[in-house]
Amino acid sequence: MSIRVRQQSRSRRRTAARGAVPLIALALAVTGCGGTATPGATADSPRSPAASHGGREPGLTSAPPSRTSTDAAPATTSASVSAATCTDRYLSGMTTAQRAGQLIMGGVSAAHPDQAQLRVLRDNHVGSVMLTGRSTAGTAATRKAVDGFRGQADRVGGRQVGFLVSTDQEGGRVQVLNGPGFSAMPSGLTQGSWSTATLRARAAGWAKELKAAGLNLNLAPVADVVPTALGARNVPIGSFQREYGHTPATVTSHAGAFAAGFAQSGVLTTYKHFPGLGQVIGNTDTTANVVDSVTTASSSSLAPFRAGIQAGAPFVMISSATYTKIDPKHLAAFSPTVIDHLLRGQFGFKGVVISDDLGNAVAVRSFTPAQRAVDFVAAGGDVVLTVQPNTVPAMARALQARMGKDASFRAKVDASVRRILDAKRAAGLLNCG
Repeated sequence: MSIRVRQQSRSRRRTAARGAVPLIALALAVTGCGGTATPGATADSPRSPAASHGGREPGLTSAPPSRTSTDAAPATTSASVSAATCTDRYLSGMTTAQRAGQLIMGGVSAAHPDQAQLRVLRDNHVGSVMLTGRSTAGTAATRKAVDGFRGQADRVGGRQVGFLVSTDQEGGRVQVLNGPGFSAMPSGLTQGSWSTATLRARAAGWAKELKAAGLNLNLAPVADVVPTALGARNVPIGSFQREYGHTPATVTSHAGAFAAGFAQSGVLTTYKHFPGLGQVIGNTDTTANVVDSVTTASSSSLAPFRAGIQAGAPFVMISSATYTKIDPKHLAAFSPTVIDHLLRGQFGFKGVVISDDLGNAVAVRSFTPAQRAVDFVAAGGDVVLTVQPNTVPAMARALQARMGKDASFRAKVDASVRRILDAKRAAGLLNCG
């Protein structure tokens, strides 16, 4: 299908880029809050229509930007003191194994949750779950399945640490949950042709559907900018029309509208895939050595992420490509330059950093599961996403082992757990009474 992209003047681009911020900010003020298609059975990976979807790339309020103990602002109200005390109470009561488990999001089949896989998550104290694959069961059946495993979440001092339950619900060929109660969401490119007011209203409705199904986190919106000249040759995004448009202004405004609608309905969102998959050819889920040799730390394609962060985005997902003009030596998921220096330092992101799939993606096959988990957290990441539950034990053991012999790494883990707990607290998943 031919897509006509309207050319905007420079002033209109500036207006659109600015417009996303108040859209999300308004929803944040109301809710207190700050999304797969298919090659391979991995998160966030689009496949052909004949194949089932393989996984990741998931009504509660979104977490405001959290702070580590080193950059926390002085508490000025009883509410902020209470929130800090609640998070501290949970964190201080956690064992090493529980802290490591909070840093992992494990995949579970959306259509047929496997009890053996759920036991693996439970035995390793995993703190978040992603519904993977494809389901046509509808909202009621999905809610029953989620309620069925929600009770196995860890407890600290007799109080449950609720699960973040997520999925990929972008639209088009990247929609895990379908059936009665779920709308058929159009592709990102179609959503990008709507007005931002229309998209925000529709997104608020889609969020209510997820909330009714028991989910509190969507691994969306896609904030990647695919240039018109690259188009469908961009396999991970453009070939499946996952992008909102072909300019930073359009992607900024429409990713912001999508996020604002979800915030309005009390469901967390995730800006992905930082620092962008719009300039690559290969798909990291199915291809090794995917390289972006164009994007720099000051590229205009980063504008959607910057605007989302300024508006209070609670989660940002990190790409597993290599960005030669930012850090040529590491995959972005294992790069302190990308995560600590660029995302947290220059962009000021204080929320939760989640990986793209580190369980089944071909991009990380040369690393053991243990290395993937440790390297991601060491680089500044918070939540290790794996669509393969069988990788969870090795990841959890490696995190615990590194914590036991490296004080600086343990401090990173504690800071990450604090950010995750802050998000869960804001989502009503902690008992702070």
